Amino acid sequence: MAQDSDKTTHFGFTEVPEGEKAGRVQGVFTSVASKYDVMNDAMSMGIHRIWKDAMMDWLAPRPGQRLLDVAGGTGDISFRFLKRAGRGHSTVLDLTESMLVEGRKRAEAASMADSLDWVVGDAMKLPFADNTFDVYTISFGIRNVTRPQEALNEAYRVLKPGGRLMVLEFSQIPNDLMQKAYDLYSFNVIPRMGQVIAGDRDSYQYLVESIRQFPDQETFLSMVRQAGFENAKYRNLTMGVACLHSGWKL
Repeated sequence: MAQDSDKTTHFGFTEVPEGEKAGRVQGVFTSVASKYDVMNDAMSMGIHRIWKDAMMDWLAPRPGQRLLDVAGGTGDISFRFLKRAGRGHSTVLDLTESMLVEGRKRAEAASMADSLDWVVGDAMKLPFADNTFDVYTISFGIRNVTRPQEALNEAYRVLKPGGRLMVLEFSQIPNDLMQKAYDLYSFNVIPRMGQVIAGDRDSYQYLVESIRQFPDQETFLSMVRQAGFENAKYRNLTMGVACLHSGWKL
């Protein structure tokens, strides 16, 4: 037990005890919840919508499927899934209650509340039985999990045989020159946007740093396979600024 309590992890570029990270992440997303969608549009110039649509294109939702959308926050992925499926159900799980509050507002406005559940929970310890869901998605959330491998293991556990994992996350640009340009934009522009739009520079500084700490495409793919998923693949989006990972529980 003493050894476990001594373990550390990264919170952006800061090393913190593992037990502190979840609370710090909650603090970030509680602070930015009301401006989260506006900031996503501003930071990515709207491109995040194209990435999420690409995720749905590859997933190809089918009628009657049950989705678990982890770190689902304001419901972007769930709404897309339900519209594509025609009929189905989505459970949105997030560590931060205030993010789910924003999602519920959007669901009610879109008359989709009956097809959605909203659950506060931890990706590393999902409050669901084995073999419950047809699809598991996590979009720009797994880098905020203290131990991402445990989250992937949990995804495998709650998926039914034949179930699908889809992870959308920022990644590494293979071209060094493009990566340098992206770094200049990220570190110099995004925190300033956070200050102007959300009144919170520090949270967006963390989000930029957390992206740089996330494993590259091949390393994360090996983690997906380690969790037990087969036919695991990835697709780079926008030259690798973001990446889609997919795997099957066979």
